[in-house]
Amino acid sequence: MDWDKLRVFHAVADAGSLTHAGEQLHLSQSAISRQIRGLEEQLAAVLFHRHARGLLLTEQGELLYDATRAITQKLNVAAARIRDSKDEVHGDLRVTATTGFGTIWLAPRLHRLFDTHPGLSINLILTEQVLDLPMREADVAIRMASPAQADLIRRKLMQVSMRLYASADYLAMAGTPESLSDIANHRMVTFSSDAHQPSEAGLWLRQKIAPHRNAHVSMNSYFGLLKAAAAGLGIAVLPDYITHDYPGLVNILPEEVSPPFSVYFTYPEELRRSQRVIAFRDFMLLEIEAFNRGVKATESVAEIA
Repeated sequence: MDWDKLRVFHAVADAGSLTHAGEQLHLSQSAISRQIRGLEEQLAAVLFHRHARGLLLTEQGELLYDATRAITQKLNVAAARIRDSKDEVHGDLRVTATTGFGTIWLAPRLHRLFDTHPGLSINLILTEQVLDLPMREADVAIRMASPAQADLIRRKLMQVSMRLYASADYLAMAGTPESLSDIANHRMVTFSSDAHQPSEAGLWLRQKIAPHRNAHVSMNSYFGLLKAAAAGLGIAVLPDYITHDYPGLVNILPEEVSPPFSVYFTYPEELRRSQRVIAFRDFMLLEIEAFNRGVKATESVAEIA
């Protein structure tokens, strides 16, 4: 089959419209249409259902899209290997992290990476989903659990625990609990029980906190929890790595702490010698070390593995 036609087909299937695919490929809508018609004639199959809101793949189109997606991923892997064979730190690095860690901990520190490597570009993919690194959905992952895949390099960065926090203003208004049973008289702010979170944190929340809470606000964002606690909404259950830069938050009932869970730095074996990955890994280790020194002064459990 003609690769140009397959490339156009893949772009249209991704975009869901001829217009958007044309913008990506810098081709006119009529040129895109001709390529799709030629491919359909070559295969003697209809690949798209046309309707007013765009294009939908037919069953035959889905089969072809699965094939072009696999080809595209393999080409991306080959291109990455070629780029990473150069002894230079420049170009794009796709880093996936959880929304909380990426937003609150990592993003404010990235400027120091660019001070050292101004030619490096970071595409930060914030999601609770576990992306497939061997298939190059991302280059590097920062995960709250050790990855299950065997063909990944992993390094433990730190340990994190969940604790109870509230703003000084909230405690001045509502009083400071002296035991877990006291929190039934307070408004609790917790991570949603049906949202993805480390198993240690979820189990501790269900066993230790849930039986005692009364009024309750839940959300699926640690950033939202942090801002809510800082604004005095109530007592929040938060991972200790995100409260370090918020001295206005008070760790109440400090003896109540979840079992620790580990944060891992992970990347595919094939990127072991990538200068971009090495530069980012070294940056992370230095930042963790500096964070560790600062956090020890405030008695956090974060530590270098």
